[in-house]
Amino acid sequence: MTFLLHSFDELLGLMSVHLQRQDTFMRDSIPPVQRLLITLRYLATGQSLASLHYAFLIGKSTASLIIRETCVALWDVLNSAFMSQPTTAEWRDIAEVFGQTCHFPNCVGAIDGKHVRVLKPIRSGSRFYNYKKFFSVVLLAVSDANYCFRYIDVGAYGSSSDSAVFGHSHFGRLLSSNALELPAPQNLPGTTYPAMPYVFVGDEAFALGVNLMRPFSSRGLSVERRVFNYRLTRARRVVECAFGILANKWRFLHTPILFKLDTAINAVKAACVLHNFVHQRDGYNFEDTLSHALGRTQLTGVRGTAHGAHVREHFCRYFMSPGGALPWQMEAIEN
Repeated sequence: MTFLLHSFDELLGLMSVHLQRQDTFMRDSIPPVQRLLITLRYLATGQSLASLHYAFLIGKSTASLIIRETCVALWDVLNSAFMSQPTTAEWRDIAEVFGQTCHFPNCVGAIDGKHVRVLKPIRSGSRFYNYKKFFSVVLLAVSDANYCFRYIDVGAYGSSSDSAVFGHSHFGRLLSSNALELPAPQNLPGTTYPAMPYVFVGDEAFALGVNLMRPFSSRGLSVERRVFNYRLTRARRVVECAFGILANKWRFLHTPILFKLDTAINAVKAACVLHNFVHQRDGYNFEDTLSHALGRTQLTGVRGTAHGAHVREHFCRYFMSPGGALPWQMEAIEN
């Protein structure tokens, strides 16, 4: 089974009332436990509707309807408890874990986007056709240092870049309008001035900003900038690992999702919130973090802000200072 029995029992207890259907004179309804099992079987294996038809002795159209309804219910029920917007105090706790495990202080999340394969939506032209030559939607996610997703945005065109998806996402709008309730700027460990903002870390696809750090261009880097890129990569890898855990536990993501677009999006959202639910109860396998079947999104050059560049330069100097340097960082960048 995808997760431990006691976790399944807890999940069934949360979902039963939302999956119960009324019996009729013609037939009894399919009970909530079977509806949940069918959906989890699909998400965990990516089995076809024909396979589910033989495994559970139900019609293929019935299995499709059950998966569609249950994925919507999973997101509606679990989202507020397992992927709600962090409070200011929770952002500080997230930053503390990043500082301890990834050695990047004042970091509150790692952000990245991945392609999820889907069938070509009807009358969509080439909007969902990505640069890797398949149809997809973009899954944009923000992960904490414990590999849990704090925000997700699913459904952007596969032809879009990370920066475009981020700019149009709900999370991107919250960040640009300072509506995330991030803590006030704080001094980096071992320093007294200046107070530095809390930041998210991403790759070259994202625009540099006051609260969003990206690596320096790889050409002609000084030692300071190479060290910064190394430290940022250590922090950013957590979202890559989170994607690995997600895709290797919910293996329907390894193949094209053979449903209509809205159902495919709801299935991805359900998998992400189940990822948090299972991870917080049952942990994860380290091997699952090493690889995944989700494709990278397209990298495009985007401009940053002058204030963001100033914040990045201060982090750059801090990582070379006695209070911020790691004993092994010079050896790491040489290798």
